[in-house]
Amino acid sequence: MKRIEHRYRRIVFFFAGVIASLVWWELVLPRIGLRRVTERTRADRLRRSAAGFRALAVRLGGVMIKVGQFLSARLDVLPEVVTRELAGLQDEVPPERFDDIRREAETELGAPLLERYLTFDETPLAAASLGQVHRATLPPAEDGAGPARVVVKVQRPNVELLIATDLEALRTVGNWLRRYPPIRRRADVPALLAEFTRVLYEEIDYLAEGRNAETFAANFKGDAKVKVPAVYWTHTTRRVLTLEDVYAIRIGEYDAITAAGIDRAEVAERLFHTYLTQIFTHNIFHADPHPGNLFIQPLPMPEPDETGAVPARPWHLIFVDFGMVGRVPPTLRAGMREMAIGVGTRDAARLIRAYQLLGMLLPGADVALLEQASAQVFERFGGLDMAALRQIDMRQMREFAREFRGLLYNMPFQLPEDMILLGRTVAILSGMCTGLHPQFNMWTEVAPFAQRLAAAEATTGLGDWLAEAGNWLRTAAGLPNQLAQALARLERGDLSVGAPRVEHRLRGIEAALRRVAGTVVFAGLLLAGVQLRLAGEATAGAALLVGAALAAGWMLLVR
Repeated sequence: MKRIEHRYRRIVFFFAGVIASLVWWELVLPRIGLRRVTERTRADRLRRSAAGFRALAVRLGGVMIKVGQFLSARLDVLPEVVTRELAGLQDEVPPERFDDIRREAETELGAPLLERYLTFDETPLAAASLGQVHRATLPPAEDGAGPARVVVKVQRPNVELLIATDLEALRTVGNWLRRYPPIRRRADVPALLAEFTRVLYEEIDYLAEGRNAETFAANFKGDAKVKVPAVYWTHTTRRVLTLEDVYAIRIGEYDAITAAGIDRAEVAERLFHTYLTQIFTHNIFHADPHPGNLFIQPLPMPEPDETGAVPARPWHLIFVDFGMVGRVPPTLRAGMREMAIGVGTRDAARLIRAYQLLGMLLPGADVALLEQASAQVFERFGGLDMAALRQIDMRQMREFAREFRGLLYNMPFQLPEDMILLGRTVAILSGMCTGLHPQFNMWTEVAPFAQRLAAAEATTGLGDWLAEAGNWLRTAAGLPNQLAQALARLERGDLSVGAPRVEHRLRGIEAALRRVAGTVVFAGLLLAGVQLRLAGEATAGAALLVGAALAAGWMLLVR
């Protein structure tokens, strides 16, 4: 119990230090004239905080590793210097002692390991934050089939207790973060924690993972290019999962892929298109696409054709680990469809409609300016692959930044709860495809897919067209009444026009004036209190210093 309490305190104290540092550097110092110092040191401070969390996560393991992986993809909330520092956490998990793993597995299976398995390798094949994988062999089946090569995923001991402790610590930290305005404006912390909790508890249910694997196998049953391991249900429980051994070349082992005679550009293309199919066709996707969960399995070389030419070597794209899957509900599906068509056809207006449909824009976002910026992005950078984008003249980037500096400063985006897993997956997938093939061109890959979606949309049934016409008719029929109401309000003098940007700037000016007044009061009380203390009037001086402290607190809270 003491160990659990110590773990809770370590997590809470670490984040308390990070938050205190943020308050001091980002709230206090800028308001006493040291904004340039804050800005100059920000990147290095954030990197040190991220490195500190990474070290803590590796020491504690379990949920903290998952938190780091989860945060490493929140590019919409966290600065790139933080996400980059956290990105490598997936490969730093130390393995559990085999005696502990054996005890956990035997308790679940109700028998010694070597009674259930013909062989069981004590050295783990892979170690993850919540469990680890060992190679094993199943005894010959009753139907005469020979021994089967399998991998056995065993949950780490006491995982559920660790999860409960870590989540309680994170909820405490989340309550603190909700009081920090920049974070409160950009992220729904309770929603993030709720989604993270749901994903965690799904991931430690190996029966659910087995069912997910079978769902993916059924979805790709007719696709000879994609392989999903079979589940051995006779040797699977909630904490032990036995799967067909399909481990091959990791998708991140670039030299091995090339040495096997497989084109890495083709691997990137197949990986990308497989995910498009999962998201837009199957409406369920593998949500943990790191290099340890994706493999390339070379197949035997085909015979030369009649001209003597040897065809390209065939291969399978293999998915493992289905503990973390994402589902695409109808509203998300419609928004993603709009986004795919908008990007594929380079239609800025449609892209903005997709953002609105998905709930990705913060209240008060300047939609017209955002559409203008998106059109400029399509015009200037559309069609360029990643290698070409890296070589863009910095003068072009500075020109774009000057033109849309207000938009870039405010960054009016948020990632809704039902897009968290999808956003994380797409971010990781983009990096993997570019790593496989530096010239990977997302525009080229998305365009044909978007055109098919647009063509399907254009040929929808008559009912859709009639429904749309009905919407237009209902809108037109209501216009006279709405116009009469507007004129009546105008006559009464209570018609107001919303101007979010003007209102936002006015609120900023008002807050600045309040802070100036607070600064004057603070300085006056502070100087008077010090003078009274020096003059021997301890009680009166202390009262004025307390007032100065209250004024300082008020300045920090006022927005």
